[in-house]
Amino acid sequence: MSRGGGKGLSLKDKLDGNELDLSLCDLNEVPVRELAALPKATVLDLSCNNLVSLPSDFCSLMHLVKLDLSKNRLQQLPLDFGRLVNLQHLDLLNNRLVTLPVSFAQLKNLKWLDLKDNPLDPVLAKVAGDCLDENQCKQAAVKVLQHMKAIQSEQDRQRQRKLQAEREMEKRREAEQRAKEAQERELRKREKAEEKERRRREYDAQKAAKQEMEKKTKKETVHTRKPASSSRPPQPPRHKPSWSRSVLRVLLFVLFCILCTLAACKLTELQHQPLCVSVNTLYEDVVAALQNHKTLQNMLQHNSQHKIQTEVRIVGSHLQVDASGQLGPNAPGGDATGNSLVLKHTGIIGSLQSTKDLLSTFHL
Repeated sequence: MSRGGGKGLSLKDKLDGNELDLSLCDLNEVPVRELAALPKATVLDLSCNNLVSLPSDFCSLMHLVKLDLSKNRLQQLPLDFGRLVNLQHLDLLNNRLVTLPVSFAQLKNLKWLDLKDNPLDPVLAKVAGDCLDENQCKQAAVKVLQHMKAIQSEQDRQRQRKLQAEREMEKRREAEQRAKEAQERELRKREKAEEKERRRREYDAQKAAKQEMEKKTKKETVHTRKPASSSRPPQPPRHKPSWSRSVLRVLLFVLFCILCTLAACKLTELQHQPLCVSVNTLYEDVVAALQNHKTLQNMLQHNSQHKIQTEVRIVGSHLQVDASGQLGPNAPGGDATGNSLVLKHTGIIGSLQSTKDLLSTFHL
């Protein structure tokens, strides 16, 4: 035990039965450990000391029944002062207390209380009263306990409301967190679906490009295999010759052969052969028959004009020969047979020209 300006004394020397008197000991602090070692000391007097506060472990002295803390300088009591549940008599006269701890309401065995000469809160001072006698101090204990219980209940309600608000806030935070997580999951799901759709479009595009490339390769292969002539523009279809045109061509070919034979018989030395004589006779008969046909008269007329022009040229040439001193029709050594051969040659050429005009008429 410590004393201001004194020396340490044994608590056992102060113990008298169950009463321990430590008043007027000039104490600055309470010797809690020594007091805890004396559980028999249920009555403790700490009045008239220099105590400013009580240590927190003071509330462990639950064996105390009567406690005198009057005439100190206490400004407040420990928050868990209500642990002194066996306390029945409490003297707090002439201290510096303003309020009491809420746990004070737990002193259910408190029967006597003196709070005079403290700068109490007006409400608490009114509840505590003057405590001028024993009866008023007992009533002060009851009223202060009721007041502190009401404060405790209000604080409990406030605490409950605060806890409820905190729980609701926690629920809201949890709900917001769940909503945020759900939104994030939905966003990830949507992003995953979009990514899958993007990959699918890329796959389809690659597949389509591959198919297009395969088609192009096949086309190039087909074009490569085709002959060079296939690149040429298609030729217009040729009309197949009709049967009548084929027959007409055959007839004209036969006619051409006949004319060639006739020319050979007329122009060559074969004209005196028996066969050529017969051919020449037949030719003259045919020409005579064709002259009766009106369609060929114009052609024959054209042929005659051509023959006349040819004969005129031949006659002119003979006349020129005569003038130059060569053979002519009347010149010495002149042969009338030669002149006749020239005229026959002119007739054959005219006949061939008429045949050519006839072929042109039939558009062959």
